[in-house]
Amino acid sequence: MAVAEALRAAREAEVDLVEVAPNSDPPVCRLLDYGKLRYLSSKKERDSKKGQKNTDLREVRFRPNIGTHDLESKTRKVRELIGDGSKVKLTVRFRGREATHQQIGLSVLKRVADDLKDMVRLEKPPSMEGRALSMILIPTAQKPERVEKPAKEDLADAKT
Repeated sequence: MAVAEALRAAREAEVDLVEVAPNSDPPVCRLLDYGKLRYLSSKKERDSKKGQKNTDLREVRFRPNIGTHDLESKTRKVRELIGDGSKVKLTVRFRGREATHQQIGLSVLKRVADDLKDMVRLEKPPSMEGRALSMILIPTAQKPERVEKPAKEDLADAKT
């Protein structure tokens, strides 16, 4: 169909003439409502974004000479953040001469990682970044537990 005829047909039907395949020979066009097409494509894009999981990087800071109770409470907070599906960056901040004793900060990080080893995986091992020692933990992919359904034979035995 000629372009002029196609445009006239589009005006008569009160729709738009949209070029679908410009690289084919001859180019392919369709008569459709372009506004509706754009709306549907944006709606489809929004729906696909809903299924995506947005993981945050949360940071929890420690000091090298942290008390046991403070360490436990911060570990509990890390457990909550991991439970929400966030990555957690554990940081031990050193002040002044504390930076010479990096092994103390490393032991704090290892203690937290050992407490959470059932639900986290190490993404980035401990490393110094300026005056801070940090590592990143991510939640392990936990498969939902399946409830076993009894077989039909078991149901028949239970009724008798």
